[in-house]
Amino acid sequence: MKDYKKYYIISAPPEDVYLALTTPATLHLWTGENAEMSTEPGSEFSLWEGSIVGKNLEFIPDEMIVQQWYFGVQSEESVVTIKLHNHDQGTSVELRHTNIPDEAYDEIIEGWDEMYFGSLSEFYE
Repeated sequence: MKDYKKYYIISAPPEDVYLALTTPATLHLWTGENAEMSTEPGSEFSLWEGSIVGKNLEFIPDEMIVQQWYFGVQSEESVVTIKLHNHDQGTSVELRHTNIPDEAYDEIIEGWDEMYFGSLSEFYE
């Protein structure tokens, strides 16, 4: 199991980035895929036609999202924490993803950089 932490700059205010990450209609706009998402802790979510699935754990509007991502049977939960901070260019996104299975690590990191925050950044440019 590996952990990953990275910062991204998105040229939109934190409230817009939060909505883009938590609202099914907005998720569809920047991913091009249908999404199942709710800000209700304990609810399940599905992104990119089921490529990413898990459970929503905690939300602080416009500031933080905490999710458990499913990778099959794991001894420890894989937890994603996204914190949104005001930045002079929009939003500084602090990503922390813990307990990524070794065999999925490279693919997950590429997904964060290109598909997830890469696509979101392009959406706001």
